[in-house]
Amino acid sequence: QVQLVESGGGLVQPGGSLRLSCAASGTIFSIYDMGWYRQAPGKQRDVVASITSGGSTNYAESVKGRFTISRDDAKNTVFLQMNSLQPEDTAAYYCNADVLAGILPFNRGRYWGQGTQVTVSS
Repeated sequence: QVQLVESGGGLVQPGGSLRLSCAASGTIFSIYDMGWYRQAPGKQRDVVASITSGGSTNYAESVKGRFTISRDDAKNTVFLQMNSLQPEDTAAYYCNADVLAGILPFNRGRYWGQGTQVTVSS
């Protein structure tokens, strides 16, 4: 069993910053790529940023230069530093991870966190 737990969401004024964290727990052997997605009411869930096990990153055009994804493999944790937040960044943010888990035989699968709400409003 693998669980992803996000934290760090909240209410922030336009131009402000938040740092999201997502910790994976369970019988984890290895974590491959990790990512952050967001979903606003009435819209589909879209990728915001992703990071490979080697540290390569990709960002949605709308967040480039404002958001930074990073990971701490010793803690099985991925972070999303969000700066210069705007009202259009308001959404539920979800982390996702490609995980090799279990005890022989290993199982590989993608897991989702429960989401954390980010609201940008004055």
